[in-house]
Amino acid sequence: MAAVDEVSGVVRDKQQRPFLQVKKGYTSFRDGDVLFAKITPCMENGKAAVASDLLNGVGFGSTEFHVLRPKAGVLAEWIYYFVRREPFRREAKRNFTGTAGQQRVPATFLANCRIHIPPLDEQRRIIDLLSRAEGIIRLRREAQKKAAEIIPALFIDMFGDPATNPKGWVETTLGNVVDEFRYGTSQKSGTLGLPTLRIPNVIGDRLDPTEIKLVSVPDVEANRLRLRDGDFLFVRTNGNPDYVGRSAVYESHVMRNAGFDGDNCLYASYLIRARLKLDAVNPRYLQSFLSTSEGRKRLREQARTSAGQYNINTEGLASIRIPLPSIQLQTDYEERCRPLFGLRDLQSVASAKAEGAFSALVARTFSGAKQAHDNPVEVAVA
Repeated sequence: MAAVDEVSGVVRDKQQRPFLQVKKGYTSFRDGDVLFAKITPCMENGKAAVASDLLNGVGFGSTEFHVLRPKAGVLAEWIYYFVRREPFRREAKRNFTGTAGQQRVPATFLANCRIHIPPLDEQRRIIDLLSRAEGIIRLRREAQKKAAEIIPALFIDMFGDPATNPKGWVETTLGNVVDEFRYGTSQKSGTLGLPTLRIPNVIGDRLDPTEIKLVSVPDVEANRLRLRDGDFLFVRTNGNPDYVGRSAVYESHVMRNAGFDGDNCLYASYLIRARLKLDAVNPRYLQSFLSTSEGRKRLREQARTSAGQYNINTEGLASIRIPLPSIQLQTDYEERCRPLFGLRDLQSVASAKAEGAFSALVARTFSGAKQAHDNPVEVAVA
């Protein structure tokens, strides 16, 4: 499963093994098949790929893949773009079977799903357009990644590797530099209310203001949960252990740039707010530390698992140890990083626009998906 890149849809790190080692316990496929992850959270994350350049034209992989084998007159790329759409994945999720943490898309859902199939020449023309648009997204993401890589390099240069602490910084607990930890609202979203951040809005080390939900809460609760600049948001639960503890610094201007009232934003119950003691710790410094491999390790050590879900609570967060240079040095770091943050955010906006344009193009392409067709997708199930 890890060999399929959920962002690019490419199969990476192919291995060669004797047939006797893989003929049992694996899903077989061949060149031209579409691999589609059946299990949560891989399916929701978009793990799908077209198998190609396989040794002897045959491959084996995880049993958690459905294999979609197009019939004559249907291109594999047409199926690939169809199943990668977010609306399709939402519908697939609604048809999950199984227990929490081990839910899967049943083969019957795929076999009964209807898809519009234009003539081959039209498929080729549209696939060429989609692949070009996707190429632009890849370039944007690469530029964004390169801009983001400069920030951790600067952190290591100024403060050293936190795993070894070569500069001998005094360490304290996160609880000692936090005034208050607080869980978010459990109220359901609706058409009215205040903009409310959720797990999908906390991306790595930044806020993503797309797909903001509105939540109506009593004034007393809104006053308790209203976010301020410099507040820290942690993801407290997820099926993926790497996502637990994911965090971002709240910045009101990010929300205003997205068209929301940055001074009146709340956060949902699967997030924990840490209101920092700003005279002791700089939010950007803390964010950079928690984004290092050592910072992520210390977060993971505090995560607990239950029923396929990984969780971290306020006690676990408070116990995490952090190196604490002087606040002046932390502030100097933020000032040196500020142009880099701006560049990264510009790249992020450009990527979001490219992805939005691509999604709109895909949506128009498959607007006839509910029409009847003569070429159903053949589904091979392990």
